[in-house]
Amino acid sequence: MEHIWFYIKKLHTFAGMKLYINLLGMIAISFFEGFGIYLLVPMLSLIGVIDLAIDNIPFLSWLPKVLGGIPERFHLTLVLAAYIVLIIGQSLLARKQNIMNSEIQQSFIRYLRVSTYKSLLQADWLFYLQKRRSDISHIMTSELARVSQGSTLALRLATTFVFTMIQVAFALLVSVQLTVLVMASGLLLAVFSRKFLKNAKKIGDQTTELSQHYYAGITDHFNGIKDIKSNRMEQSHLDWFRSLCHKMERNIVNYTKLQTATQLIYSASSAVLIVLFIYLAFEVLQVRPEQLMLIVVIFARLWPKFVLLQNNMEQIISTVPGFKSLIELQQECDHASEMKIGGTHLQRPIPVEQGILCSHVHFRYDRSSEEYALQDINVFIPANRMTAIVGKSGAGKSTLIDVLIGLIKPEAGEILIDGSPLDSERLQRMRSSVSYVSQDPFLFHATIRDNLLMAEPDASEDELWEALKFSASDEFVRRLPEGIDTIVGDRGVRLSGGERQRIVLARAILRRPYVLVLDEATSALDNENEAKIRAALENLKGYMTIIVIAHRLSTIRFADQVIVLERGRIVQQGGFQQLSGESKGSFSQMLAYGAEPIA
Repeated sequence: MEHIWFYIKKLHTFAGMKLYINLLGMIAISFFEGFGIYLLVPMLSLIGVIDLAIDNIPFLSWLPKVLGGIPERFHLTLVLAAYIVLIIGQSLLARKQNIMNSEIQQSFIRYLRVSTYKSLLQADWLFYLQKRRSDISHIMTSELARVSQGSTLALRLATTFVFTMIQVAFALLVSVQLTVLVMASGLLLAVFSRKFLKNAKKIGDQTTELSQHYYAGITDHFNGIKDIKSNRMEQSHLDWFRSLCHKMERNIVNYTKLQTATQLIYSASSAVLIVLFIYLAFEVLQVRPEQLMLIVVIFARLWPKFVLLQNNMEQIISTVPGFKSLIELQQECDHASEMKIGGTHLQRPIPVEQGILCSHVHFRYDRSSEEYALQDINVFIPANRMTAIVGKSGAGKSTLIDVLIGLIKPEAGEILIDGSPLDSERLQRMRSSVSYVSQDPFLFHATIRDNLLMAEPDASEDELWEALKFSASDEFVRRLPEGIDTIVGDRGVRLSGGERQRIVLARAILRRPYVLVLDEATSALDNENEAKIRAALENLKGYMTIIVIAHRLSTIRFADQVIVLERGRIVQQGGFQQLSGESKGSFSQMLAYGAEPIA
């Protein structure tokens, strides 16, 4: 319950005075509803359905005196009018209070969504390397929805509790003995029902686990749908999905069984209690008929509230894992936070005028492991020149890039930009200086224009086409049915691999970065377009710093510097011609065997 209480305190801080106004509205509504029940007795008495004395009922002893000064034929009209005004007023207040409840709840959920998403954006790259993406999606959708439900139930529980307490107060004024009898019975049922709350918590844990498996499985399956279709694995995946859906079905059915069991117990006990306290009222306590009638009416309306309180508690307990997951994600993000989003002064790019220096850099992904991804890296990346990084798979090429552009922090050593350390204060500015093109190009499900404008929202039409021309994309884009306004599909699925890479490259160039990083960015291009990109890169030398991880050694033939990595260490460094002439070096062996590094 501490996880729920944590968010209740956040809700209190977030809503402020509005929460107290909402509470006052609950009290007013409950009071008017309770007083409306009180007016039932004089109405029935005035109609002549029953002959009851109302002068002994609290809050109504004044009514005969008031009515005594009014002609008898108007008595019923006045009481009915008062009842109508009371109920309409109560209904208007209830509407206002429900709207306010919704406003508080929805604004709080919006706050949770935005704050959680912001924390995710502020987390460092290592956080994403260690966290399964489907788990994040699951928390941001399914678990956040459960937190929303839990917040709604908490407000509803407060409303029901206030109503119950006010109705109990009215009942105590009518008959203390009978009210205590019913309340004692309710408390006994609450104690008995504690095991239902434990079962609700267990079912809630199972719901989280099953939902997490569902999201992870669906994400993995559709990311790999081509492999599934190509290798005829449809049946095995369908069997897995069918089994998981069966477990989810049983989970929901078990929760329904739990809630209906609670309702059954409360319904059966209510029948027994009604018979019991009517018997005690007449035979033992000698309660007056008008008091007994009011008690029966009050608790006929109140007892379902006990059931609602119990059901709400069960539902809230079942959402505890959602609150827990959201809190844990927030804590992980806070621990991994590398920057604070906000403040335009932090977004000004750092001009790279001299170069980037790696000084005695060490890095490993698992601090408990003895294996380093990078070991004692000492290298200088000169500004406005092309530097190529080559090596076999697992040599540490991408890790070195991540360190150079500040995605990950070295365990030892430091990165210096023009002689100044790349610390946390300059990190965001460095990111603004870099455009990165990965081997697996990512496009949003939008038009080509929208994908480009995401990098540079203020780019003109001419600038868009200039970037497309640079990346050898302008010709094929013009041939598309909708041209630059063609929707590319999910992750750019409607384009070929080479076309996607060229659009992503155009997006990178559009930002006019100080540093351009190409991580196997020409691997999916044909020879003709690869030659065009190579020529364009050659033209960019002198205007920006270019760092290339190359799958094709021909791409880096005009590099000013080539760095060869093996098992996280630099084994060779120099110009293309220089390294190719070192017959015993790794680089010349790559050329001799035609074994171009595999990413």
